[in-house]
Amino acid sequence: MATTTDLQSIDRLEEKVKQLVGMIETLRADRSKALDNAARLERELDAATTKISELESNTAEATALREERETIRLRVVEIISHIDKLNL
Repeated sequence: MATTTDLQSIDRLEEKVKQLVGMIETLRADRSKALDNAARLERELDAATTKISELESNTAEATALREERETIRLRVVEIISHIDKLNL
């Protein structure tokens, strides 16, 4: 009888070890997926950061061009005003 009880205990222990091995395999697979996702998100973040930098640069350039255009427009208006005063 003691042998049967010992075997049942060993069988239960074996089953629990198998379950733990299965859980470990699942956790490793989940960890691998999480690491892959983290790497993908890191790449996406880098790409987005680069794009933001480019957009900020383009915005600054567009602002500078608008200011230059306004300066030129004011100068042209001033020149036309001087020409009108000459009564040519």
